[in-house]
Amino acid sequence: MGQFFKNIFSSCLGVLLAMFVLVGIGGGAIGSLASSASKKGSKAKANSVLEINFDKAIPEKTNNVAADPFSFDEEDLLGLHSIVNSIESAKDNAKIEGIFLDLSGLGVGQASASVLRDALLDFKDSGKFILAYSKGYSPGAYYMASTADKVYVHPLGSVDFRGFSRTIPFFKNMLDKAGIKMQIFYAGQFKSATEPFRLTEMSEQNRRQTREYMEELYRIYLSDISSSRNISIAELRDMAGNLSIRNSEDAVKYKLVDQIAYRDEILDELRSKLGLKEKDKVNMISLSNFSKHHAKKKDYSSKDKIAVIYAEGSIVDGEGEEGSIGGDKYAEIIRDIRKKEDIKAIVLRVNSGGGSALASDIMWRELKLFKESGRPVIASMGDVAASGGYYISCIADTILAEPNTITGSIGVFSMIPNMRKLMDEKIGISMDTVLTTENSTGLSIYYEANATEAVAMQEMTDEIYEIFLKRVADGRGMTRDEVHAVAQGRVWAGTKAKEIGLVDVLGGLDDAIEIASNRAGLEKYRLKEYPLVKTKMEQIIDKLTGKEQAQAIFKEEMGDLYVYYKQLKEIQGMKGVQARMPFIPEMK
Repeated sequence: MGQFFKNIFSSCLGVLLAMFVLVGIGGGAIGSLASSASKKGSKAKANSVLEINFDKAIPEKTNNVAADPFSFDEEDLLGLHSIVNSIESAKDNAKIEGIFLDLSGLGVGQASASVLRDALLDFKDSGKFILAYSKGYSPGAYYMASTADKVYVHPLGSVDFRGFSRTIPFFKNMLDKAGIKMQIFYAGQFKSATEPFRLTEMSEQNRRQTREYMEELYRIYLSDISSSRNISIAELRDMAGNLSIRNSEDAVKYKLVDQIAYRDEILDELRSKLGLKEKDKVNMISLSNFSKHHAKKKDYSSKDKIAVIYAEGSIVDGEGEEGSIGGDKYAEIIRDIRKKEDIKAIVLRVNSGGGSALASDIMWRELKLFKESGRPVIASMGDVAASGGYYISCIADTILAEPNTITGSIGVFSMIPNMRKLMDEKIGISMDTVLTTENSTGLSIYYEANATEAVAMQEMTDEIYEIFLKRVADGRGMTRDEVHAVAQGRVWAGTKAKEIGLVDVLGGLDDAIEIASNRAGLEKYRLKEYPLVKTKMEQIIDKLTGKEQAQAIFKEEMGDLYVYYKQLKEIQGMKGVQARMPFIPEMK
């Protein structure tokens, strides 16, 4: 009995301590948030300039990322479409005279970059000015800067203009030395996600498909710059091929940049454009602050709605986290939407290289049930909608992609590490077992798959590939063989995907929403966006363990190498057959 009361006492004490911790953190959070809010400034003043930089990753939906939940001083991480809406609002806002692009890098794929670029060009067409400046332009940053009326660069800076490349790390030799053998089963001769673990260089099939889609993306990149800077594509290709741009003087000589200048000299140029005196302050407003105070007002008068579901990140089993696509979480979202009679259509915005085949099929099923209720599903593809990302898209009545979307990769694989040599010879761990049947251990990290198990695994992988082909064939109105001819894990650019029947229309999210409204017969409607993103306080309560805090620090320390660490961690967490791309391309 004494032990019982001790347990009760300790439990109560634990609850009270937890309450004090939460109150303390909550108080600190509120104080920090209040302090942060006081620094955010006010609305745009007359004769203002909208200052934009793209130095952080840009999600599809605002704050839909696995962010550090203990940081309160950062502004909202604006999503792609919030940024576009803000630029459109600035175009129509009489207090905004122009845009100042202060650029260094660009953390999005090329399709998203094109969307941002189009928004800037639309702003410029209104008669308002754009000035761009950087201490050194990355390829992605220059892609944005080329929209400007005038492009400046720091005297010691330049433009990284050398063409596109794709470097893939291969781990097989390292794994061999460590005593780890990857047991790999895949369907599709172009399915390259497993190559780093079974080869030491790219296969010819992978090299061919990579070259083809990269050439198409590069063609679009050069064409857009050519149009804005009035330089022929042939000249641009020569500049890149000859490494002509080596310093700021070269950038001016070859007309990629208009003027070499320091930042204070550009502020003088802004004063001149705004009609200010030499010592007058230039009224700058950040994109985040402008979005907060001057976002387009939503019209809530319409009862009818179109659901816009943002599916971005890796497709994972279970609930997932912000910035990933949890199969169960998204299935529940779609199921709830199906029960709402006022939602007349779904627009599925996909920016994913895939992941779990099981999770993909769970979401596919819910989308199918929604369609069977007599309401349309329209898919809109972002930077990438490949493998599992295409799986969840193929059910749509209409599929839209950007010309430089990366899509396809219709193929699957399974991968299980065998670590017996590592355990036996490197660290001295051995195992023994008793079996009731020849195959009763199942696949494990210690015992290599026997012939029967290997055949079974390959047959299971092939079976899921056939299901994938059927899903696409049914959704696209094609035969199994027609899909297989363009599948086998092969990756396509959006332009080519339209030619071969995997995509219906080249266009963006707004085009998809318009098609959805027309199919649903709606003249007036409003948008309802999913998933709902948790507040920072909710994230704190969910993540008091501090694991995400450590991960955020680790990500910052690793820098560009973090992407490879993340891929290895995702592989470690894989369950079952995978429908995923080997990488997600980004513009820098």
